[in-house]
Amino acid sequence: MNEANNKLDTNTFIKGLWKENPVFVQVLGMCPVLAVTNSATNGMAMGLATAFVLIMSSTLVSLLRNFIPKQVRIATFILIIATFVTVAEYLIQAISIDIHKALGAFISLIVVNCLILGRAEAFASKNSVGKSILDATGMGVGFTFALLCLGGVREILGTGTFFGIQILGASFEPWILMILPGGGFFTLGAWLLLFNYMKERKAAKMQEATA
Repeated sequence: MNEANNKLDTNTFIKGLWKENPVFVQVLGMCPVLAVTNSATNGMAMGLATAFVLIMSSTLVSLLRNFIPKQVRIATFILIIATFVTVAEYLIQAISIDIHKALGAFISLIVVNCLILGRAEAFASKNSVGKSILDATGMGVGFTFALLCLGGVREILGTGTFFGIQILGASFEPWILMILPGGGFFTLGAWLLLFNYMKERKAAKMQEATA
């Protein structure tokens, strides 16, 4: 029984990293994904801020799930999320003014990120605190991983740097397009293509194994 529960808990966490990745599988939160991932630093900062809000709001929603009236649950969820977004914004501002300026209004827009409200409604409001934290952590890490993948590729190809460190030689000609809005769409499309290819390849292998 304990083994089954441990496996279930592990799956609850892992699904957000790969099987149900918020960006590469569910295609959620596209506004910050495309807008702030022109560098690995910005992508990481936005991912961590979103993960913080997701974990904290899911925890509180799960704790209060039996006390929140169904008629006002969405409004309550938004209020909880907005509170932690404010905390995240002040933390970013205290840590780095430059990152805060780079992320701009997109920090406040975490409030309307459908990933966070969706997990609060679909999971945290119906499950225990422990499971809700695991689910939120997995989804948050998965979201951060996706933003880092996009930001890293765009920064490397767009400026030749990674987290501000020069990794390509002086002879490299930066692809300016990659740090412009169009570069976000191209990079996202390439990652979605890769994920879908890997998913179909895995499904084909499983089908062959059961044949």
